[in-house]
Amino acid sequence: MLGLAAAGHDDGVRELSILSARLAYALMCLTLTWGVLVSTGWFDRLTGRHALRASHQVFATITLAFAFVHGIGFLVLDDPLPLGHVIIPFTGPLRDTFGTLAFEGMLAASIAVGLKRWTTYWRWLWIHRLAYPAFVLGVLHAFFQALARGTLSTVYLGGLTLLIPAVAVILLRVVPPKALEAAGLAEGGP
Repeated sequence: MLGLAAAGHDDGVRELSILSARLAYALMCLTLTWGVLVSTGWFDRLTGRHALRASHQVFATITLAFAFVHGIGFLVLDDPLPLGHVIIPFTGPLRDTFGTLAFEGMLAASIAVGLKRWTTYWRWLWIHRLAYPAFVLGVLHAFFQALARGTLSTVYLGGLTLLIPAVAVILLRVVPPKALEAAGLAEGGP
């Protein structure tokens, strides 16, 4: 009887961890997309800039919360992962290292927001841009975890549906304005 209860506990914790990982992935894509739209000023007409930045911070906070729940879930299983394996990169499989580095990069970018007034703008911006490689690492973590679990065929459509707009907005962000103007995607300045 006790074994069945324990197995049910583990299954529930594992499913909660998987659900929180999927929500973190979706919110990570949304947060990055929204952040680019806010930083470029493409949505300034929608509402005030302060409201847009605040909503970006809310998305980022919720993303970190779900990613945290995902990682903590593996510490409360009946056969838990060691704490070091969850928080220290390169102590487990590479797919787990991607997740650890992604979370730590996103956390550093978020902490940088709080330190913005005590540092130079360029230092803050450099640290905050760690969100881009953290995003890539988060996508790699999700891909390789789904591949390892044998669920890639089940979750790829949702993952790609969320990934494509984020990548498109990032590409629009890094492409030089002159190239966007030549392609008809932006209007020239005055």
